[in-house]
Amino acid sequence: MTEEFNTQGAENVVAMPSLRDALRTAGAAIANQFAQWGKVTGVKAFGSGNINDTFLVTLDSSEEQHFVLQRINTQVFRQPQLIMQNMRTFTEHVRKRLQHTPLNRRWEVPRVLLTKDAQDHWRDADGSFWRAISFIEGSQSFDTMRDRTYAQEIGYALGMFHNLISDLPPEKLADTLQGFHITPLYLQHYEEVLAKTRARQSAEVNYCLQFVSDRQTFAHILENAKVEGILPLRLMHGDPKINNVMFDTVTQQAVSVIDLDTVKPGLVHYDIGDCLRSGCNPAGEETENWESIYFDTDLCQGILKGYLSVAKAFLTENDYAYIYDAIRLITFELGLRFFADYLAGNVYFKVKHPEHNLVRAIVQFKLTESIESQEMQIRNIIKDMK
Repeated sequence: MTEEFNTQGAENVVAMPSLRDALRTAGAAIANQFAQWGKVTGVKAFGSGNINDTFLVTLDSSEEQHFVLQRINTQVFRQPQLIMQNMRTFTEHVRKRLQHTPLNRRWEVPRVLLTKDAQDHWRDADGSFWRAISFIEGSQSFDTMRDRTYAQEIGYALGMFHNLISDLPPEKLADTLQGFHITPLYLQHYEEVLAKTRARQSAEVNYCLQFVSDRQTFAHILENAKVEGILPLRLMHGDPKINNVMFDTVTQQAVSVIDLDTVKPGLVHYDIGDCLRSGCNPAGEETENWESIYFDTDLCQGILKGYLSVAKAFLTENDYAYIYDAIRLITFELGLRFFADYLAGNVYFKVKHPEHNLVRAIVQFKLTESIESQEMQIRNIIKDMK
């Protein structure tokens, strides 16, 4: 089992309230190690992430009033020092790019903050790994698409992120999550689970079994293109969902992409597909009304328009040819992961009831069907934007 499959357990790794309180107390002491331009006046739990423990630190300072303090989950990220090495490399690269090619709008990249000893992390007495990054002031994020006007901005954010690191050689960054977003490995894991599990027979289970069986060969399409040199290895974000895009509170324009721990060598197509998968499903991932699930091609057009407005600078003809496949594949991949976890007894993803992962799998498979039924329309949208 690769390290990535271990990371699927991240959904279960959530600090309990008492632990949160203890961490907040400890965080105040840790924050002082990074507070180089003011006195720490407050530390509070921050955000809705469930991998790392995250806090917003307030400072008595005329320079910067806040920064983000995090305790890295080393059960998920086994080599946290590589994450920091990656982050310092690509954020410095992006800052230099922005200095030489200034934009006509606001765009920021979080900075790695150093300790008073000039280190990019701090280990406490328990061995916990802490780091601090700058806070994007005057910004906010959303868990769902507020309305269609945000689609283009979400696409722009991912395109800008990819564009700014498109000339950074992938070998400059470590692969911190082996196997992450490599669909054939998820399929292999599914087959191993299936061989060891006697699935309870039901119409829903049989639907999923048949759905996966019908698409076994398709699972390899992007990885085969990479091996054959058709799609180049680049740097990808790894988790470009909507709530990792920060919007200016005044202009409502995208100003940053955050949650940078999974930036690593890979195919940008996994990012493109995941952004569209999550952004173009108005029913959401938790619905049980399967008849309401559809892939919204108007949202797809908006996101792609924003993305390609800045990504055209580095995309090749072959890249365009595989965008549809990426949208279809990443949706299938997530459904496959949910279904495999259901068969394994809900080992990785946090669930509210025993059938939760089965329901989630069907949502993604129904969304995949909607994508497949609109293949020509989606391909034409992509073609018209070249």
